Amino acid sequence: MSKHVVVTGATGNVGTSVLRALGADPEIGSVHGLARRVPEVSEPKTTWLQSDLGAAGDPDKHPGSVDELAKLFEGADAVIHLAWLFQPTHRPEVTWRTNVLGSIRVFEAAARARVPALIHASSVGAYSPGPKDVAVDETWPTHGWPDAAYCREKAYLERILDLHELRHPEQRVVRMRPAFLFKQESASEQRRLFAGPLLPHRLVRPRALPVVPDIPGLRVQALHTDDAARAYLLAVQREVRGAFNLAAGPPVDARVLAEMFGAKVVRMPSAVARTALMAGWGARLLPASPHLFDAVLRLPLMDCTRAGEELGWAPERTSVQVLEEFLHGLRHGSGGSTPPLAEKVPGGRAGEAATGMGTRP
Repeated sequence: MSKHVVVTGATGNVGTSVLRALGADPEIGSVHGLARRVPEVSEPKTTWLQSDLGAAGDPDKHPGSVDELAKLFEGADAVIHLAWLFQPTHRPEVTWRTNVLGSIRVFEAAARARVPALIHASSVGAYSPGPKDVAVDETWPTHGWPDAAYCREKAYLERILDLHELRHPEQRVVRMRPAFLFKQESASEQRRLFAGPLLPHRLVRPRALPVVPDIPGLRVQALHTDDAARAYLLAVQREVRGAFNLAAGPPVDARVLAEMFGAKVVRMPSAVARTALMAGWGARLLPASPHLFDAVLRLPLMDCTRAGEELGWAPERTSVQVLEEFLHGLRHGSGGSTPPLAEKVPGGRAGEAATGMGTRP
């Protein structure tokens, strides 16, 4: 029998890839894509529905929001919860309202609608500080880096899901913990979210950067968003529970980046880089918080053995291929056909700067 799946955050970097994966699979009969801004683009098997989890977090604006979500979830075989707000970094109460309170309502609504499977987008950012020389499995503590709002919110939702599973043992709960996710179509959105309008396209060309800073602890994992989407599809199809690490190899560090750019590696103390980031963020010149930079330096490398054994999943692209595609997208200002992935926002880069650089959604 074909499955009906509901996807929150369906217009974003991950959501658009998940919709394509679901639409191409013969076992999936229908999809409801929930988004704050409903796009004009059509996707196979997908019906778009409007839902603003930020508004749902405010009872005065959206009374009975759990009931409303439960109605949207009725008849679903799985809810894939991807909705997430990265900005504004200067107003963590805004992201908390959408990311945490909105997610809690999604969880409660999925239970109320008796959805058999709840698949939640957690993150490597939920993990406590860990090693950079060996990979950790899904049993590594998930207390995040408390100074970074993104990690704090992801870790808090891990605790909420711990309780949710105890209260609703009949529901199959899956927690995906992917590495940093990239694809060509997300390049413009991610530049807006993390680098801002001041990043010149020419800086991301090969040989445009003479040096790449080697910052202690700056060794991370990457994954193509389409590869992550296949894991979400497998989680719908298979009777699995629990957490799954998702990442491609090799780990990305200064030497990998220097080879990609044809640049030299220069050692740089983390304090120097952080001071520059703090100055840019404090002056509203950069949207990305220096607290997230602190977290990145402490994130562990992840072992993805469980995803291979229980999901039958493996990435099709290496981390180098992922970054090469993403950098190509940055150079060409690539985007997608949904509002979050648009190549440009109204007013272009000046319009981006007018939003306050991390002070507004």
